[in-house]
Amino acid sequence: MKENILVVTTGFTDRQIEKLREFCQENDCVFNLATSYAEAEPFLPEATIIYGGSAKVIANAPKLKWFHSGSAGVNTYIPVLKEETILTNSSGAYGLSIAEHLIMVTLMLLRKMPVYQEIIRNRSWKYKFQLDSLYGQRITVLGTGDIGGNFARRAKAFLPYSLFGVNRSGRQAEPFDKCYPVSQLDEILPETSLLVCCIPETPETISLINRERIALLPDGARIVNVGRGSLIDEDALIEALNSGKLAGAALDVFRKEPLPQDSPLYDTPNLIMTPHCSGNMTVDYTIETNFNIFYTNLKHYFSDEPLEHVVNKKLGY
Repeated sequence: MKENILVVTTGFTDRQIEKLREFCQENDCVFNLATSYAEAEPFLPEATIIYGGSAKVIANAPKLKWFHSGSAGVNTYIPVLKEETILTNSSGAYGLSIAEHLIMVTLMLLRKMPVYQEIIRNRSWKYKFQLDSLYGQRITVLGTGDIGGNFARRAKAFLPYSLFGVNRSGRQAEPFDKCYPVSQLDEILPETSLLVCCIPETPETISLINRERIALLPDGARIVNVGRGSLIDEDALIEALNSGKLAGAALDVFRKEPLPQDSPLYDTPNLIMTPHCSGNMTVDYTIETNFNIFYTNLKHYFSDEPLEHVVNKKLGY
């Protein structure tokens, strides 16, 4: 059966789209492009390979053999995928961009940028505040993959006191001083002044950072989350920021997105929020890497070679 490829994205360049068209012509397969579900819908009944789109795209593609996620996270896709359908993701495309975002919001927290912004907005001139530094921080990174590793390499240049990684097995990863399994997280949190979270959503990670674990952090600690919003108990985080238990937090992901307009997070002090933008396809490097991952896998697929970036649907990554 002739393969029918559907690409659902607004992120690829004209040059990249043309490269996909040429590939399909050379390999005698159908190519369709859509920028939304509405545009994609007419092509779904015959699509056998799909790049991008929502879970709704998958659910309405009965002939789908392989789905490639344009993002690294795949938790919304797994529930609607058939067991035999191959799932690959774009892990590796976003580490650089998200790591820079992490450095940005961390420095903003440590150097009280939100406070200064408010002062200037009010046309005032105050500057004698106690600031903090990445130098000497006790950093724990929850997730040591592409994103966590990219952040750690950059953070290390600021000479933190310690740089620990936490992952599923505790396997050692560069450039962390030491890595621990998630089972030992409670032992590490009391020695953590900056907790950086960049793990995908799995059944084990939902509410991993709960009220009890936030309480284990030392007074004045900070939390930054670019992984998934389900990781953190938002009510507990709000309480810890309001009480001064935490000196600050930065969130790029939330339990419900878009964040409801009546969310108490909007009024929480010492909290930097961004609209899930740290890893969007807005950086040239990210776009090119994302495209190359998919294009390379297309060549593998048509050559009957093993695909890269295959997701274990049971583990969620």
